[in-house]
Amino acid sequence: MAFLMTAAEALTEEINNIGNIDTSETMENLEKLKDVDPNKVVEYFKGKIPDFISFGMTVLLALVIYFIGSRLIKLLRRIVRRSLERSQVDTGVVQFVDALVKAIAYAVLLLTIISLFGIETTSFIAVFGSAGLAVGLALQGSLANFAGGVLILALKPFGVGDYISTGSSEGTVQQISLFATKLLTVDNRAIIIPNGDLANSTITNITKEEFRRLDLTVGIAYQADLLRAKQVLEQIYRKDACILQDRPIQVYVDSLGDSAVVLGARGWLEAANYWDTRWRILEQIKLQFDAEGIEIPFNQLDVHIENMSSQNQ
Repeated sequence: MAFLMTAAEALTEEINNIGNIDTSETMENLEKLKDVDPNKVVEYFKGKIPDFISFGMTVLLALVIYFIGSRLIKLLRRIVRRSLERSQVDTGVVQFVDALVKAIAYAVLLLTIISLFGIETTSFIAVFGSAGLAVGLALQGSLANFAGGVLILALKPFGVGDYISTGSSEGTVQQISLFATKLLTVDNRAIIIPNGDLANSTITNITKEEFRRLDLTVGIAYQADLLRAKQVLEQIYRKDACILQDRPIQVYVDSLGDSAVVLGARGWLEAANYWDTRWRILEQIKLQFDAEGIEIPFNQLDVHIENMSSQNQ
């Protein structure tokens, strides 16, 4: 009951305050409104109509540009992803490049839309440029590897599964990332090479082409039957199942060494069969030459011992 009495007193006080409002200020404002010319108001808004229309057209154009630009960005990202996937690069690289392309493309689109409203974009570009320069100076080595990775992905001098040789190492490409490339050697050792070093070195892609030529040399003694040795060597090449018989097979005298006549042989085969065929043919050369009595000479050292005591006498 006491609560209701307190509420009633507060309501009564508010009603009294309303009655005490000074109406002079309100009347003064109403008098000012009477002095306003309606024609001037209409003319004012008529003058602003072109500005409203121009702003509306700008907004509409910005929406159209955003719609078209976003579709083009999606198309660009799809093309980049498919290109990287065909190169068999790591999934993480595909995702990173996709995110990078998306960020750069939308930044360009945003700056284009901002410029439509008359906002100066040079300040934004200057800020981005300064930030990029600072980051670049701090990460020179990493950026060099990143640039090398981009060049490798763009130029495609090799791909995953290729056997490559550089100045210091060689192996089968297992993984291509943006900063480094992983090679696996024939004895199952993993080699991680920074992409900056790869981009600045000479790379031999041994398995890029489907076919490869097998060149071998073997020395025979000067007293051995040269013509028979050439026949045996040619027969070994022609009987091997991996040597392509529809391509030329050559057997020739490569050089006349100090202790041997060096014969050379050439034949073509599929690159995937190179090493197995090489090892097999080398074994056959030794076995066939032994069977034919063709000597394969080797370096020998003759030691002459002089009796110094007899010379002194």
